[in-house]
Parts: sequence; C-alpha cells; structure tokens
Amino acid sequence: MVTSSPLSKELRLTLYGKQLLHDEILQTFTQQELDHHFNHQWINYTPSITKNNYSIICLRCHNNRRSLFAKHYCYRCSSVCTYCRNCINIGKSSMCHPIVKWTGPQSSLTKPPAEPVLQWNGTLSKPQQLASEQLITSIQTRQSTLVHAVCGAGKTEILFKAVAYSLSANQQICIATPRRDVVQELFPRFLKAFPTTLIQALYGGSADRNNMANLTIATTHQLYRYSSAFDVMIIDEVDAFPYTMDITLQKAAQNARKPDSALIYLSATPNKAMLAEVKKGSLQSVTIPARYHGYPLPEPQTKWIGNWKKSIVQHRLPYAFQKWLEHRLSSDKTMLIFLADIESMLSLEKILHRFTSKKLCSVHAKDPERSEKIEIMRKKELKILLTTTILERGVTFSNVDVAVLGAEKTIFTESALVQIAGRAGRDYRHPEGNVTFFHYGLTEAIIDAQKHIRMMNRQAAKQGLLAERKS
Repeated sequence: MVTSSPLSKELRLTLYGKQLLHDEILQTFTQQELDHHFNHQWINYTPSITKNNYSIICLRCHNNRRSLFAKHYCYRCSSVCTYCRNCINIGKSSMCHPIVKWTGPQSSLTKPPAEPVLQWNGTLSKPQQLASEQLITSIQTRQSTLVHAVCGAGKTEILFKAVAYSLSANQQICIATPRRDVVQELFPRFLKAFPTTLIQALYGGSADRNNMANLTIATTHQLYRYSSAFDVMIIDEVDAFPYTMDITLQKAAQNARKPDSALIYLSATPNKAMLAEVKKGSLQSVTIPARYHGYPLPEPQTKWIGNWKKSIVQHRLPYAFQKWLEHRLSSDKTMLIFLADIESMLSLEKILHRFTSKKLCSVHAKDPERSEKIEIMRKKELKILLTTTILERGVTFSNVDVAVLGAEKTIFTESALVQIAGRAGRDYRHPEGNVTFFHYGLTEAIIDAQKHIRMMNRQAAKQGLLAERKS
C-alpha cells in the first residue's frame, strides 16, 4: 500500500491527465489518502453518468445513445443503477460510480529523454522528408495535419523526427490507432528507435497501466481514460473501423488532447469528409503517393468464382481460387487470404488442411492466440494465414501474395480493399506481389479500390517517384 503523504507523488503519477473510476484508484490507494487529497483540492470527483428527463450521457466515453445504457442491481448503492454499456470493457461507468481527476499541480512529471533521443540510422525519401518537416511545423504551430500516404509509404518513419522534436521539448505524445495489432507492431519499432524514452503500450490485456510515459501508443478505446493529457495527438489509420464509425471514440481523442495541442492524422484512405476539410483549407495536408522503395502499388486483379460459399459448404475449392493456390504452393511466396466472416474462414481452413500439407492457420479478433499466430507468420513459419478484416491494415509480412475470397461482401469497402491490397509488396527485398479479389459479382467498392490504387500509381509516376527502382 502506498504511504500517505501531504502530496502523494504516486497518486499524482496515476491520475495526471487521466479520468479513472473510483474503484480503479482504490485498487492501489486507500480512501483515507483520497480524502486527504480531496480536502486539499488536489483531486475532485465528477459523476460518471448524468441523466435528466431529456438526455443521458456518460461523461467518460461521451456516449449519449439511450440504447447503450442499461440498469442492474448495484452493490455500490444497493439499488437499481444505470450503467454505460459502450465503455464497459474498461470498467463499469454507472450513476453512483464517480470519476476521479487530478486538480493539483499541473507541471509535467516526466523529464525529456536522454540525448540522442532518436537513434534510428535510416534515411527518408524526398517525399518522406517533406512530410516529416511538415509534421514538425504542425507541432510548433499546434495545427492539425493529414498525412495522406499510400500503404507502405513508411508512415512510421515519417513520424520519427517529429516525435523526437516533441520529446526533446518534454511534451507528452500519444499515437492512437483503432487496432490492437497496430499497437503491437508499432511498440517495438519505437522502442528500438527511441531507446532512452519511456514508452508504454495500451490495449485490452496489455501489461502497462496508469503509467506516466513520454510516449503512449494505445488503441483509441484506451483514450476514454484520458483528459487533457497530450501535447501531440497522432491518430494512425484514422479511417479504420471502429474509429471512423464511432463518434464516442472521436470525442475521446479530442478530450485526451490538451486544448492547445497538435493533431496529426495518418491514413492511406482518408474519407470524403476529411478530404473536404483539406479542400476548404481547414486541415493541412501532405500527400505521399509512392512507397518508400520506389515500386508501384500492386494493382489488384479480379476473378469471378461463382457461388463460392456453396463450394465451401460442399467441401471443395472454387476452381479459379484453387489454381491461384496451386501456383503459390510450389513457390517461395506466403499467402494471406481474407474472408468476410469467421464461419467461412474456419470452413475454408478445414478444406485447405486436406488440400495441402503446408503449414497454415486462421486468425480473427477473438482468437486468444492471435498475437502468436501473427508472429509466426512474420517469421515465415506459415505458408498460409487465413484472416478476417482484422489484418487489413497495420501488419507487415514479407514476400506475401494476397487474396480476398468473397470480395463482393459489403464489409469489403473501398477503404478495406485498398488496405488489404497494401499488404503485398511492402518489403524492399520483395517489392512486388499479387493481389486478387475473388468475387461472385463486381461491386462499386471493388472497382473504386482498383481506381484508387491506379490513381496513386499515376500520381507517383507523374512526380517521378517511381524512377529509382531497385534491381
């Protein structure tokens, strides 16, 4: 138990820039310590949920949809109590359960990392360098900027110098992304580039919790825990589900920023609303239409395969898809195959186990071995990895060909298909890859994804960014 003191450094470290539920704090600190700090106005309590005849709102996640609230018998207040279902996965926010915030001294508890802050020996291409300089300017002027960069453009490396600038100024930085897999991919890369920096990774089930770090890499859901914490907010894959569809996550990102903070968006497929802001001049933008290695984006092929679901139910492979597989089974290529739903994916996995002796497996969002399977795919210990859209972005595999089985399904939007195509050809040692959309009827999303990729390749060629190809 933490020892009580006139001003607890430990409690300040836990609460600074946060909004945590009362019960979360009581796991580490006593009520006596909280009372002491409350009496000195170093902390305050605010309701988790407010309600009147006209509206109800969760003040932690900003949910105001009545359908996402429920009632239960509550042990805290010994009565029927309303709680929020929208953010229940990070603790139960209820009518009687207050949020605790730090209101004491506001000076930063961290120190700038030891120099040299950035210990990365790579080099940036000319477009990457221009983007990097733009981001530093955005941090200096506290402005919002969109980095519109194709899949494989090296968005992470573009961030390095801007993050180093901010860290040297002892600023708090957050890189938020909708997907846990992206957090797990980014975390070791930043640890390697910034070895003197205190970095934490936050996602469901992660070991880090309530630490004051110089750099926080988190899923967007973890931002529900923060309030006016960050000098620089970087939102990676801003167009990804669920962030792009969930207004509460968007509000959480805004709430986690300091009022005068810089906001940076990263996306290969920004939505129309964001592009409209760029056109109006209310959002700065820098575009990188080429990959860092100078090769064009693989342009997806399309193949009609008829009623593929019926084929799978009958325990057989669609003919065109089978030929695609056979061609690669005898090559050094690995295969990443996307399906719209878990049931179809597991059925296909059973068929493939009978079809080939090569090592393969499947992965989805609720798979407890998800991280381990992704890692063995990276190590090239798998020939085939079947997946739902959970791996459409944020993961890199070398020398991989990509297929979508059932590309006509509505879950495969233009954005999703562009991102899926972007999994191929990312490694400079294997910069080319095959992408095939197997379908039971072309959709606008399929056609628009092909157009999008061709447009970026043309733009890159026009700017002379594809001239320096590596042999």
